[in-house]
Amino acid sequence: MTKKSIVELKNVTKVIKGKTIIDKVSFDVYGGEVFGFLGPNGAGKTTTIRMIVGLMKMTDGDVLIEGRSIKTDFEGAVQHVGAIVENPEMYKFLSGYKNLIHYARMYKGISKEKIDEVVKLVGLEKRIHEKVKTYSLGMRQRLGIAQSLLHDPKVLILDEPTNGLDPAGIREIRDYIRRLAKERDMAVIVSSHLLSEMEMMCDRIGIIQNGKLIDVQSMDDFVSTEGKLFKLEVKEPHEVKEKVLMHHSSWTVEVVEQSLVIDMTKEQIPELIRFCVAENIDVYGISPATKTLEDRFLEVTSEGGMVKHG
Repeated sequence: MTKKSIVELKNVTKVIKGKTIIDKVSFDVYGGEVFGFLGPNGAGKTTTIRMIVGLMKMTDGDVLIEGRSIKTDFEGAVQHVGAIVENPEMYKFLSGYKNLIHYARMYKGISKEKIDEVVKLVGLEKRIHEKVKTYSLGMRQRLGIAQSLLHDPKVLILDEPTNGLDPAGIREIRDYIRRLAKERDMAVIVSSHLLSEMEMMCDRIGIIQNGKLIDVQSMDDFVSTEGKLFKLEVKEPHEVKEKVLMHHSSWTVEVVEQSLVIDMTKEQIPELIRFCVAENIDVYGISPATKTLEDRFLEVTSEGGMVKHG
């Protein structure tokens, strides 16, 4: 079964004062997935998001949402979008519930039942009738998400949704976003600089640098090292590193914490173990070594480590 594209960016370009800020960015986001949009500060993440939701005009290209063009059918396209770009704006002197009622008036046909449903969905039932000024940052973020879900969008766009949250709040929002995508078959686009969070939250990621999209991959493929890196736990890693390199000079060996990380094939593991036994090296374990999203992100965005998007 082919996945359905809910959001399609087609050669989206933005030129300001003769300078190309966003350069022919194209990618699709499917229903039921969380798509992470990553890039260094100033790479063009927020500019791209602002064009997707129609807050900024494109110089060239197009964005289709549920097949409708942001350029030629703005209202038809944007009715499918819920978004929090930067911080959710709330009336702090009103209760959370009154904020939602106020927001619901902007759309036709949002019932009291619908408001109650989204309140329950984001877990704010106990505090919804209290004033927003008494809310923690995490509760305001959840209220912002509730607000953006009132009209049953097919696309949810969150720019830095965990900004300023404590670890418990971050986990809460992360779990909630994943559940939302799966249960409602929504396309969720998340932009963040917290790479460890993105690694746990996203199904696929797109990396933007200097306004160009340089890579789009599934999270598993992106952080996978294709079974080539193995972690060897030993007592004296620096001493063992020298011995291993003398034995097999073609391997790349690094000391990471109390282990060796060796670039070799799976078929070479028995040879390494026989060598360790012969040299009386105590081995506490050997396992595949995976790189973190942060490691791969820095590789890809550093000069020389650029990945071509094909």
